[in-house]
Amino acid sequence: MRAGPGQVLAGRYRLTDHPEVLRAAAVDERTGAGVGLRGLELPALLASGHDPDDPVPEQGERMVRRVAAAGSAAPAHQRLLQGVGAFVEGDLFWTAEERPAGVLLADLAVAGPVPPYRAAELAADLAGALRALHEAGIAHGNLTADSVLVCEDGAAMLGGLLAGVAEEALAEELGGPGGRRRYDVRATLVGPVAERWPLDGGPAGDCWALGVLLQRLVTGRSPFPDRGVPELVTAVRDGRREPSTVCGPLAPLVERLLQPDPALRPTAAAVQRELADLLAGAPEPADEERAARALALRPEGPLVPLTPRRRGRGGRAAAPVDEASPTDSAPGPDRPPRIPPALLGPLLVGGVFVLLVLAVVAVVLFSG
Repeated sequence: MRAGPGQVLAGRYRLTDHPEVLRAAAVDERTGAGVGLRGLELPALLASGHDPDDPVPEQGERMVRRVAAAGSAAPAHQRLLQGVGAFVEGDLFWTAEERPAGVLLADLAVAGPVPPYRAAELAADLAGALRALHEAGIAHGNLTADSVLVCEDGAAMLGGLLAGVAEEALAEELGGPGGRRRYDVRATLVGPVAERWPLDGGPAGDCWALGVLLQRLVTGRSPFPDRGVPELVTAVRDGRREPSTVCGPLAPLVERLLQPDPALRPTAAAVQRELADLLAGAPEPADEERAARALALRPEGPLVPLTPRRRGRGGRAAAPVDEASPTDSAPGPDRPPRIPPALLGPLLVGGVFVLLVLAVVAVVLFSG
């Protein structure tokens, strides 16, 4: 990043904080709205010897037009961050999108696995945003924890559309429309992020990415090995991944989202409906957090069924009975008997003596 707080980019975006690498928060001086900026390094092919005051090279202009067209075609939706524009500044290509107050999902996920029903809430918001895009004939292609903003009210908003288009445009500019060269460039730009490497693109690829993201949130790790792009792509192609059973109540949905055959995956609209039904029976947060800890600590073990308290029901669920635990009527090896063994003999003799006395008294009384 070669910019600092107070600097104005593209004649309108004033940076408001110390920017991270290729990422910054700014204010649009034309509208007064907050925006998020994402930068992309332009290689020598596009920026060699380019003076910031000179016209943008032809390749850069093509990228700006392509990204701007994607932003203009995107529908307005309450769960979709709106793209503002794209521009070249020096040797960096920038995309800008609206940025309300909130925290990136990637930053929140650093704290550890997300409880399954909380992940379902976030996924329902994202499915709504994807549905709006797909109904407008647009695939997102960049659904990752780094492109999701969790707002102050807890709702999730999907961003990163323009940044994803910019990366794909740059990969095509440098590597051509397809082939090994484009793959190599894209691998450098995208990296081993499983959500970005579906076997197919389009809406079905977005739904697959949502399944990967859901499993990542619930377990704290990708379902596919992500140490490098070649290993990741091979694992995706071969279907080699961690079982979806580690996702608890979300397991059936995640399993269908990660089907290799796109025809077997649910659409974004179907995902939204299924998550709404799941959330209608969600347990209380305390029980949900306990389930999340069990999933995180014992991913290979059997899932422990819960008998959760329901939100708004007012009652407390009965504690489950452990069939292996000792009871009062059946002393176990670790539970002492009610009568010590040393007293059994004297008590038995005394009992016999009492019975004899009672028998004698009965004979005397009846003989009269």
